[in-house]
Amino acid sequence: MIRNAVIHLTSEQPVLADLFDLPKPGDALLLCTNMRTLDGKRPVFIDQAASTFVFPYLNIRFIEIRPERSGGREADEVLGRSDEEKPEEPAPEADLEIDEDFLRRIRDA
Repeated sequence: MIRNAVIHLTSEQPVLADLFDLPKPGDALLLCTNMRTLDGKRPVFIDQAASTFVFPYLNIRFIEIRPERSGGREADEVLGRSDEEKPEEPAPEADLEIDEDFLRRIRDA
């Protein structure tokens, strides 16, 4: 079970759901359960959040599987990544200095 996957539906707000399995290339449908909005509430278009939901991939823009623990396993284990294939950590953003001269020119324009 892959917990807290974000499903970005076409023409809808993203929803959180638990996936039964990782999508495979030949799949036409996505099976999931425990559907809720990003703030944890029940979406208005469903009756029971604990139901099993079947979405055709035509109605899904993309699926986001967060790098946190997924169903008791690390996301890398779920995705079958080895140590060499793991994505690099993004470099921390440097503090940007404000160019006062540039800001003055914008204000004066």
